[in-house]
Amino acid sequence: MSQKIAAIIGRPNVGKSSLFNRLIGKKVAIVHDLPGVTRDRNYGEVEWNGKKFFLIDTGGYVPNSKDKFEAAIREQVKISIDEADIILFLVDAKSGLAPLDLEIAKLLRREANKETNKHKQVLLVLNKVDSSSDEAFKPDFYKLGLGEPIEVSAMVGRKSGDLLDLITEDIKISDAEPTDDNTIKFAIIGRPNAGKSSISNSLTQSNRNIVTDIPGTTRDSVDSVIKYYGKDITLIDTAGLRKKSRIKRAESLEFFSALRTQRSIERCDVAIIIIDATTITTKLEKFADPSEAIFKLGKEDVEIIIKAGELKKGILVVINKWDLVEKDDRTAKIYEDKIKEHLKTFDYLPFLFTSAVTKQRISKIIDEALKVYDERSMEIKTSELNAKIIPYIKEFPPRSKSHKEVKINYITQLKHSPPVIGFFCNLPSEIEVNYKRYLENKLRAVFGFTGVPLTLVFKSKN
Repeated sequence: MSQKIAAIIGRPNVGKSSLFNRLIGKKVAIVHDLPGVTRDRNYGEVEWNGKKFFLIDTGGYVPNSKDKFEAAIREQVKISIDEADIILFLVDAKSGLAPLDLEIAKLLRREANKETNKHKQVLLVLNKVDSSSDEAFKPDFYKLGLGEPIEVSAMVGRKSGDLLDLITEDIKISDAEPTDDNTIKFAIIGRPNAGKSSISNSLTQSNRNIVTDIPGTTRDSVDSVIKYYGKDITLIDTAGLRKKSRIKRAESLEFFSALRTQRSIERCDVAIIIIDATTITTKLEKFADPSEAIFKLGKEDVEIIIKAGELKKGILVVINKWDLVEKDDRTAKIYEDKIKEHLKTFDYLPFLFTSAVTKQRISKIIDEALKVYDERSMEIKTSELNAKIIPYIKEFPPRSKSHKEVKINYITQLKHSPPVIGFFCNLPSEIEVNYKRYLENKLRAVFGFTGVPLTLVFKSKN
């Protein structure tokens, strides 16, 4: 089950970022007295008494402003209302009711009365009530027509626990962790217009998802379950998240694409990352010899790969639109090498070159993703680990920072899906980063783990 999303909205300088930081439990958003500091949204996960939800911090809302910055913030708030299950409308007890508060309340009442939004909850939150003396303006806020104001102080934390109780009252503890079924889950992830939905349609042999050349037509993540040689596989088609009539600015698309992408990666076993081949070609064709090119993958693509790695998911890189690339027998290898050169620590990634239009190698996507899934699920016997890796340790023993002798006594796999390998030694804190990399390379050379982030843990032998 997907986690609920709560969004904090309000006019500038009412303390939205302070409340966000308070509920998240750490400083994430920039807090400043100047209005408009939060231009984009921050988001994070909140856990309260075993219950979890996503929290969005929006920019300050200024209705009908011609200022481009304020217009962007206004648009972000509208998107947040669309996306969120719970709206925290924040107002300022110290400055009192403002005309902007009335404008925002009018928008919220209109949106909340729509049939499609009946499930949404709007909480009126009165901030900066640091003590009972700050309650003088409270009666004024009943004019907003949004019920009883909930008093809090984001700065000192007053009654923030009561607010969290209200937000989480309909969240069951069992919902805090996604309770998806036990099928194998592959998330189809990538930048808008990379061909995600076209690939998903080809794999499911249906037109369940709308396919168009408008980036981000798919607004919601769509799950499709397919049978593949007796295996149930859930395909999560990640949203591009652009609704043509509403979302025009790139930053709006980028934020919600990132939010949905993260949630899809968290749910999956293997992230199938779709990259548009033409975006790579554009960079490499500037060089007479592409193999000599100085190349960097697009920022969004890198962020997706890094996020999948941080969450320890299996990763398969699919270079799509391969039919649009002028190529020879070296081109695919050059593309792969250039991406690995840029990513460095992700040199274990497998690549597949496809075309959703011509169906070239589309059928291999599931096969390759299953290989990564199996690698991620692999369990290695302790005896085999020691027999094959200890000789490499003896050949090239670790050197400590303090010049003490470091001895690795034995190795065992502590966990799979994702794999965690434990090294038991006398001085775990003395193992240097370069040596950990050496051990990871040897593990991959012997056992594979293709497409799988590895976690190496060093523990005292006792």
